[in-house]
Amino acid sequence: MKENKYDDEAFFEKYSAFPRSVGGLTAAGEWHEFRKLLPDFAGKRVLDMGCGFGWHCIYAAEQGAKTVLGTDISEKMLEKAREMTDCPDVVYERAAIEDLSFDAESFDAVISSLAFHYVESFAAVCRSVYDWLAPEGTFAFSVEHPVFTAYGTQDWFYGNDGTKLHWPVDRYFSEGWRDAVFLGEQVAKHHKTLTTYLQSLIDAGFSLEAIVEPEPTDEMLDAVPEMKDELRRPMMLLVRAAKRA
Repeated sequence: MKENKYDDEAFFEKYSAFPRSVGGLTAAGEWHEFRKLLPDFAGKRVLDMGCGFGWHCIYAAEQGAKTVLGTDISEKMLEKAREMTDCPDVVYERAAIEDLSFDAESFDAVISSLAFHYVESFAAVCRSVYDWLAPEGTFAFSVEHPVFTAYGTQDWFYGNDGTKLHWPVDRYFSEGWRDAVFLGEQVAKHHKTLTTYLQSLIDAGFSLEAIVEPEPTDEMLDAVPEMKDELRRPMMLLVRAAKRA
């Protein structure tokens, strides 16, 4: 199963109006932490898996990357990315993450933002990325946190008065596809445990360098009162790993 909800016209229209889609990296709640995990891109060959609108590709190019390849399964995403990108060193290619294939040591850095929860086998991703990376290469990515994906609905349990009572966590160890609701649309996401994410990296040969469960900044909490609920459970997991020489 290869999830490509983003080429659905109605869903893509809603996603395009999403704050992080309009505002870019600075509008992404995790950017203040994810940016810290990214390597020095100067002179690097970079791959962005599930690049979406190309925000991270553009950032890497602006930071001096030698070449940047952004891949995504969605043609609509790539159309928007090409429209917004004015960097000759950035190239976009349509392909599902599961279908990517490159020569060994083709990249110095591989990044991915909120894409691997649409992929069934993270272990296969790790083995491939390890092969594609040059020695001392960096693998940095974000995913929806296993606590966030476990139950499936990705919404709170509410009281009779509409109060958010708690975030449901169930079937945590039963990995598999969940029918989630995102932007009012049904979307299939593949739940994985924290063990699967981290052990898959270790099994592939990576050294773990950083693990972050990002919290909203004080500025976000002041600007958006509802953001305080993001302190009640983790929504995202950020990881940086390295391929040692």
